[in-house]
Amino acid sequence: MRIGVDVGGTFTDVVLALPDGRIHVNKTTTTPADPGEGVAAGVAAVLAEAGIDPRDVVEVVHGTTVASNTILQKVGARTGLLTTAGFRDVLEIGRIRTPGMFDMAWKKPDPLVPRRWRLEAAERIGADGTVVRPLDEASVGRAADVFRAEGVEAVAICFINSYANDAHERRAAALLREAVPGLLVTASYEVLPEIKEYERTSTAVVNAYLLPAMRGYLSKLAERLEAIGVKAPVQVMASNGGMIGIGTARDRPVFAVGSGPAGGVAGSARLG
Repeated sequence: MRIGVDVGGTFTDVVLALPDGRIHVNKTTTTPADPGEGVAAGVAAVLAEAGIDPRDVVEVVHGTTVASNTILQKVGARTGLLTTAGFRDVLEIGRIRTPGMFDMAWKKPDPLVPRRWRLEAAERIGADGTVVRPLDEASVGRAADVFRAEGVEAVAICFINSYANDAHERRAAALLREAVPGLLVTASYEVLPEIKEYERTSTAVVNAYLLPAMRGYLSKLAERLEAIGVKAPVQVMASNGGMIGIGTARDRPVFAVGSGPAGGVAGSARLG
């Protein structure tokens, strides 16, 4: 027995697939304050309708717009950025790309991290991964003091060339977590260990920005499903149309920003 769930703005759709190919569908009103409440209600209803024991469910696949809505509504974490000295404004400079080449009225979106929370650490890794300048741990400590004083909830770390050697990012992450208990830290090597500073920085920042919302939502969802007897693993639709475990989605929510739309496209492709 497998269950598919998609949370929309108005309704939460739940589909129960039986081994013989039959399906049962339930449409429940979405609960915006806590989407997991509507999911659990819909799952319980469809199982009751089909007369299925919740313990017989082997998998729950979930498409969610929580991550994308968090960005669109600008209700993510108070996010900071720690980067290599001299690269503080990479996030704001971005790339020379615009939606319309001749649209002179276009305005670049504001960065998710305001400039006062984009801080620098003294360090440098070469393009070949060699240490050009060792990490100055005191500079990380000063940044931690600012983040703590400003009430920053999550921090992204992106050091130049860390894709070639992540040692400085790993150490800085450990220092921040030690200095500010409870601080949510995303290091760029964890989410996009690839060349190109803007892409790596922006990805790490989005991940940090989403951490509190997605961790809270997915943790509550797992608890609600377990409370109604569904102990099957929960898989979250990823932006690429694949699936990631709920643990990965909690720690790497940037991979699920396009979760809802990806599920629709994947389903349409299969049916088409």
